[in-house]
Amino acid sequence: MRGSHRLDNSSRRFAHGNGPKRSRITMWVILSLLGIMVIGAGSAALYVWSSLQPTKAGDAVKVDIPKGTSANEVADLLEQHGIIKNSFLFKYYLRLSDQGARFQAGSYELRPGMENDAIIAKLNAGDTVAVETIRFTIPEGFTVLQIADKLAGEKLVDKNKFLELAATHTAWADAEAVRTIPQDDKLHQRLEGYLFPETYEMKKGSTEEDIMNRMVSELDRKLAELPEGWMDELETKDMTLHELLTIASLVEREVVVDEERALVAGVIYNRIKDGMMLQIDATVQYSLDKPKERLYEKDLQIDSPYNTYKVEGLPPGPIASPSLASIKAALYPEPSDFFFYVTKKDGSQTHLFAKTYQEHLKNIEKSNEAAE
Repeated sequence: MRGSHRLDNSSRRFAHGNGPKRSRITMWVILSLLGIMVIGAGSAALYVWSSLQPTKAGDAVKVDIPKGTSANEVADLLEQHGIIKNSFLFKYYLRLSDQGARFQAGSYELRPGMENDAIIAKLNAGDTVAVETIRFTIPEGFTVLQIADKLAGEKLVDKNKFLELAATHTAWADAEAVRTIPQDDKLHQRLEGYLFPETYEMKKGSTEEDIMNRMVSELDRKLAELPEGWMDELETKDMTLHELLTIASLVEREVVVDEERALVAGVIYNRIKDGMMLQIDATVQYSLDKPKERLYEKDLQIDSPYNTYKVEGLPPGPIASPSLASIKAALYPEPSDFFFYVTKKDGSQTHLFAKTYQEHLKNIEKSNEAAE
């Protein structure tokens, strides 16, 4: 019994002697794990901190942000251009700082080495760089062919491509007036009269299609400047927009002095109503494509649907790009009893108007005498 007791005491001593050692091992294990966790957390924090620091300073970079680009997509673009180090962490930075919703589209000049907040502020402010532009002017009364020649001469378009698009292009974005062009094989140039004459400023590198879309859209904007109810006026006249632009183009090519536009438009309406041929020289010039300083009798016999010396009523479509003033004149002609007019040859570029053919012949004599 005593031996057994001693054995138990010995066992207890053995157990008692190993207790502190085991506790120390456990403590070291816990401390080691805690140390690893602290080091890991520190490393992760260091990685995050380092990734959000500015990149190495460098030369300015142009970054284009298209319309509709999300904040996350902007972050990806910034990383691709070397403006930030890590787009993934930058996205979380934007979320935590409640940023990104006010980013504006455009072309930005950003430099590697910029602070994140400076980048964000620039994008929020829309502090874009000035876009290089082209500038060109289309005179009133120009034809599609003349427009193509002018733009090609200024190295802005390829003439053949421009004319091909004018004949076939149908993707007009939001433009409306151009969609009213009738399907008519007699049309010499489908877009004649729909490329509005104006001074344009567009982004450098604009394509033939871009330029064409801009010009037909400008016609919509100009039509919106007409007096309220102008479309009701069209219905009253039982006319289409295409016919209105056709008359406006005739006025544009026949008249120089603004005060006479509505009066000449009235003469055109009078002749149509009376069943007379319009006999407008400008339509013959259009039929020739290359205008002449003087028309001869043989020119008046040219076989063309645009030759109003041989075809009754309006030609199939406009013969030039009319100004807003000519469109207004065609929409609101000045009432009169005149059926004829002839250009004064005194340099004034005005006309003599007549009610009868006999009176018209006398006006022609007066005009010729003034030229002598």
